[in-house]
Amino acid sequence: QVQLVESGGGLVQAGGSLRLSCAASGRIFSNYVVGWFRQAPGKEREFVAAISRQGSRTYYSDSVEGRFTISRDNAKNTVYLQLNSLKFEDTAVYYCAADNSGSWRPQGPYDYWGQGTQVTVSS
Repeated sequence: QVQLVESGGGLVQAGGSLRLSCAASGRIFSNYVVGWFRQAPGKEREFVAAISRQGSRTYYSDSVEGRFTISRDNAKNTVYLQLNSLKFEDTAVYYCAADNSGSWRPQGPYDYWGQGTQVTVSS
């Protein structure tokens, strides 16, 4: 089992940037595919981005591609999500999730989830 903790959320103006972090503990982090999801009030949880175990592959939803960047530093047991050119519509709780199946299935399912970090974009 792996424990995930998100951080880096906050209030930002439209057009601004944030960097979210997903810190992992409990298992060898490089064995996990990691994804980011978000959920806005009254909306279904939606996939945002995913990264393969060594970071060689990434996948983004159409709504964020070109604006968000996922990366990882396995030596630090951390996955990052850089959010640029933020829009009001990006406001949501952002969750990271880990998949230990060994398969590249960026949209899930995922085995472990963090508790989320709030991103609020003002406009």
